[in-house]
Amino acid sequence: MSIVPYRDRRRPRPPALDREQVVRAALELLDEVGLDELTMRRLAERLGVKAPSLYRYVAGKEELLVLLADEIVGTIPLTPAEGSWRARLEAAALNVRRGLATHRDAARLLAITAPFGPRRLRHIEALLRVLRDAGLDPRTAARAGYHLNNFVTEFAADEARFAAAAAAAGSRRRMFAEARRHFRELPPDQFPTLVELADALAEDDPDGLFRFGVDAWIGAIARLSAAARSR
Repeated sequence: MSIVPYRDRRRPRPPALDREQVVRAALELLDEVGLDELTMRRLAERLGVKAPSLYRYVAGKEELLVLLADEIVGTIPLTPAEGSWRARLEAAALNVRRGLATHRDAARLLAITAPFGPRRLRHIEALLRVLRDAGLDPRTAARAGYHLNNFVTEFAADEARFAAAAAAAGSRRRMFAEARRHFRELPPDQFPTLVELADALAEDDPDGLFRFGVDAWIGAIARLSAAARSR
């Protein structure tokens, strides 16, 4: 009589999950593969489950991205509640830029998702509060907040694109040198200003460029604030 070894033929149970685990796994996957390659199928594989089981925790990819954006924003310090309105706005811009740089495609993710998460809403609330403290009326505060968000988010997205382009070119130095060469070699009779500004147009100074934009934006807010207080 042959002896048949025992085998447990019960199907293994899928690991217990919750929504927080799903979002954390999605963030890890985002950093590894980027936004374009983040799919429900890949996320399910990461978690060791079948893709349909993810819909117990999120309604679909659209909701997953909203939750993921909220998770990223939750790591960014809120706009300070104390200090001058100018210093608070500067801190807000710098904090968001730094926060978006910590995760791959974070700026793109925020740009394509609605700010429905509680942590994103708290950031918006804090920013608008500063603008109201600066004396801006409700409509102007809303418009100013919109444009600051667009500036910082798009700047961060540009930084990510430049980093990818630099990697493809071999180095940032090589990429910017090529850009300067391109501008300098344009026909000067057709593009005299581009030729003249070749070095400035292809300057590799992201911090200085960001500071210029923030200063220009805050300068505009200062003029609006002064006008509102003089009424």
